[in-house]
Amino acid sequence: MKLHYPKILIGLLIGYINCTQLNAQAHKLNWLNFNQLEDSLAVKPKKVLIHFYADWCSLCNKMEHKTYKDTTVINKLKKEYYVVKMNVESTKKITFGGKVYENKNFKKVNAIHEIPLLMASRKNKPFSLPVTVILDDTFTATARYFQYLNAKQLLKTIQ
Repeated sequence: MKLHYPKILIGLLIGYINCTQLNAQAHKLNWLNFNQLEDSLAVKPKKVLIHFYADWCSLCNKMEHKTYKDTTVINKLKKEYYVVKMNVESTKKITFGGKVYENKNFKKVNAIHEIPLLMASRKNKPFSLPVTVILDDTFTATARYFQYLNAKQLLKTIQ
């Protein structure tokens, strides 16, 4: 009986890679855009967490690489929330709720899209990042955070 070690090793390696990829996907958030969110809410109303960011925002990037990679945060959000991530400097027109939103000042430096301006502006204060907006299952804002949230802080807000 002749054993084919290379074939067995390749099979084991492929199985390991597949399991690793499945495990990585299980521990990753399924970020939606606003079009996907609208479709999802139509099928099944659920709470929503929106993470507004900009590429240049170091605290936004830190939240993405630390807070939103925490297994407990991921499990809680996947179970109870839709999660949306939006670059505040996006130049894309977005249709949501039958209305079209856009970044009307996109030619200016650090121009902010209408959606974050509507959802995350504060009276008499400049727009600042990072911003986390939490909405209930009727799409009513229940909380807005204008700061870096670590995993423990975010978990406290979504309990």
